[in-house]
Amino acid sequence: MNAVEVIRHKRDGKALSAEEIAWFVTAYTHGDVTDYQMAAFCMAVVWRGMTREETVALTLAMLHSGEELHARDVLTPVADKHSTGGVGDKVTLAVAPLVAACGLPIAKMSGRGLGHTGGTVDKLESISGLRTELGRDEFLALVKRHGLALSAQSSELAPADGMMYALRDVTATVDSIPLIAASIMSKKLAVGPSHLLLDVKVGSGAFMKTETAARRLARAMVQIGEDAGVRTVAALSSMEQPLGRAVGNALEVAEAVDILRGTGPADVTELCLHETATLLVMAGIADGEPDGHARAERAVRDGSGLAKLAEVVAAQGGDARQIEDTSLLPKAPVRVEIGAPQSGYITAMDAERIGMASVRLGAGRMHKGDPIDPAVGLVLLAKAGDWLDAGAPLVEVHARSEDDVQAIRDGLLGAYTWGDEAPALTPLLLGSVGRESRRTRKSATRS
Repeated sequence: MNAVEVIRHKRDGKALSAEEIAWFVTAYTHGDVTDYQMAAFCMAVVWRGMTREETVALTLAMLHSGEELHARDVLTPVADKHSTGGVGDKVTLAVAPLVAACGLPIAKMSGRGLGHTGGTVDKLESISGLRTELGRDEFLALVKRHGLALSAQSSELAPADGMMYALRDVTATVDSIPLIAASIMSKKLAVGPSHLLLDVKVGSGAFMKTETAARRLARAMVQIGEDAGVRTVAALSSMEQPLGRAVGNALEVAEAVDILRGTGPADVTELCLHETATLLVMAGIADGEPDGHARAERAVRDGSGLAKLAEVVAAQGGDARQIEDTSLLPKAPVRVEIGAPQSGYITAMDAERIGMASVRLGAGRMHKGDPIDPAVGLVLLAKAGDWLDAGAPLVEVHARSEDDVQAIRDGLLGAYTWGDEAPALTPLLLGSVGRESRRTRKSATRS
C-alpha cells in the first residue's frame, strides 16, 4: 500500500478499508510512515470524519500495535472505569475500591494529568512509597489476589496511540471525536476488561464543552466497546464546576477517603455511588440500580470500601497509614483563605480556570514530564448556588509560599461569577449511553 494514497482517499472523503487503516498505523509504528504523513492523515480525519467501521478499525489497529493484557482471560467478570477528565475528579479513587469491595474485580490503568485536568496516577503517588509502575504479571496478580490494581498506563499498551497523541497535540488535531474515541478505547481494550464504564465529562472544566459533543463521543466509544465484545456504558456528568471541594493531589486523596467514610461532599459522593451501582448492575452482581446503590452504600457504612483501598495501597508498596489517617499525607507549608470579593450568590464557576490556578501552584503540569507537587492545591469553601457576604471564606489556597498565593489570586477570583439571584444549577448526572441507559436514567434524574 501507499501512504500518500491512503491520505488522499481520506482527504477526498472516501471511507478507508480496515486493511488500509491497519497497514497505515502499523507502518507508522514501525517508522515506515513519517510524522508529517501521519499529521496529514489526522488532519484529514478532523476535516472529513470517520464512519463507525473506520473508527473501530482505527481503534483495533492502535490496540494491536503493542502488548495486550487480556485481563478477562485471567478473571471474569473484571471491570474498568475511565473518566475523560475534569477538575477535582477523584471519583476513581473511591469507585474502584467500592466496586472491588462489592465483589467485582477492577483492573485499573490510569493516566497522568496534563493541562487543567488532574491525573489519577499523580494523585495516587501522593501516598508515600506507592508504586504505580507495574509489570503485566504483577498487575494481573494484584487483580486476582486483591480484586483491584491501580497502575500507571503502560507505554507498551497501544504504543501507536502514544505516538499519535504526541503528534496530534502539536498539530491542532486533538479535537476529533473519531481520534479521541480511538485513543481512549485502544488503551481500555488493551487492558482487556469484560465490562467498561466511561464517565464522559461535559462543561467548562471538560474537554467536551457541550452535551451534544459529549454524547457523540460517548456513543462512538460505546459502539467501539460493544463491537469489540466488551459490555460498555457511558455516563455523562457535568463539569461546569469542580467535583467536590478539593483540587490538588494529596487533597483529593484525602477527600476520596472522606467519601469512603461517608463524610465526603454530597455531589461527588452521589456520583461515586451511582457509578459503583452502574458497574455492579452491568456485571450482574446487583439486581437493578436500587440494589446496586444499596450495596455501594453498605460498602461505605461497613468500611469495606476504605479497607480495600488501604489493602491495595499496602500491596503496591504504599503507606496504608496515610489512608487510615490522612493528616499524614503531604501538607503545604502555607495555607491562605481568600474571601469573597463581594456579596451575592455564586452563579457560576469556571472549572477550567480553577484547574489552571491549581496547576500554577504546582499541582499539575503544562508539559509532559513537568514535576508535580503533591501537597499544593485548593479547597473550595463555597460553590455555585451559595450566598456569601463580602469577605466571607471563599477558597483556601495550599501553597509553597505567600508569593505563589498572590500570583494566582486574581486569576482564581476571576473564575467566579456573582449575582443577586440564586442560579439554576445544571444537574450533575446528564444521562447515559449504552445498554444500561434505561435502568440508570431514573437514578440520574434523582441525583
